[in-house]
Amino acid sequence: MIVGIDARAAAEVPAGRGRLVRELLAALAAREDDHRYLLYCRAPWDEVALDARFRWVEIGLPDPAWHAAAALRGSRGCDVFLSTNSYLTAWMLRVPSVVVVYDMVAFMAGTRAQRRAARIERATIGPALRRADRLACISRSTESDLLRLFPRAAGKTAVIPLAADARFYEAQPSEQVAARHGVAPGAYVLAAGTLEPRKNLLRLIRAHAALAAPLRAAHPLLIVGPRGWEEQEILRAAGSEGVRLAGFVPDDELAALYAGCSVFCYPSLYEGFGLPVLEAMAAGAPVLTSNVSSLPEVGGEAVAYVDPEDERAIAAELDRLLSSPGERARLGELARERARGFSWDRLARGVLDELERARGSG
Repeated sequence: MIVGIDARAAAEVPAGRGRLVRELLAALAAREDDHRYLLYCRAPWDEVALDARFRWVEIGLPDPAWHAAAALRGSRGCDVFLSTNSYLTAWMLRVPSVVVVYDMVAFMAGTRAQRRAARIERATIGPALRRADRLACISRSTESDLLRLFPRAAGKTAVIPLAADARFYEAQPSEQVAARHGVAPGAYVLAAGTLEPRKNLLRLIRAHAALAAPLRAAHPLLIVGPRGWEEQEILRAAGSEGVRLAGFVPDDELAALYAGCSVFCYPSLYEGFGLPVLEAMAAGAPVLTSNVSSLPEVGGEAVAYVDPEDERAIAAELDRLLSSPGERARLGELARERARGFSWDRLARGVLDELERARGSG
């Protein structure tokens, strides 16, 4: 096959969709196949060696013109197209397509998604679902939400889970990295995520503040993640409670922070997958996360769960874990073992299967 891929996110998006595209390209490059890959982008991503099967196709246009140009070129030059970063391209393609579906956050009450992004998603998803030949959902939860909201998508969906990068399995605590953020290895609660309402960081800050003073002092809260939206209340609470805000950190540093934390806490209100949970598990961190959406799919029996809307329950479970080194060690071992069941090669194989199905049905 000649496969077109919307690969913009590889160079443009540090986490989330960008990570999926980067890991997918690396996994495809590691496979031996006869396919050719045309990688449509605004700027190439050159941090992984891609062989002669791969060619970057630069389109220096803003959205939405980029999608029209990519669809035109893809329709002329490809057998099948993988849309990884938008529903819009699928509208205009004249070759079979597979669309990656990450989550239904734009349709979920109470998640307070970024308004512009949610409006665009709600406006573009319907025609894309009709035009796409296959829909690759990153979790069973996302697939279930999609089919509940759009029953006509039935028969087109497949579940292809994400994975954690190898560096997280190899991670070790680092005194230097910890000191950079004012904490000590093995003596801090870590959280990760964009500072936005869905990540539920405000409840976490309050739950941590409710811990007994000696326990709280022994395990300060460190939050890693970029600035987002509707963040002012989070920033005020973090400032008043002495929470450390690290901002965005590179993956090597993040891996060391996962490996060195007392507990990784991720009380998100809704996730399409919840990759930080899997990354923390791969690093052997004991994890406390929410009992909603996709998160139990990722954690299985290897993590502790809590109702994310119950602030007292978050505090109680955090207290239990921080007061029990033996339980934390047990969860860390279970987490690392479970994380090994996810792989980017499995995702690459699943994506290729869906592309072949799309080509056969197109």
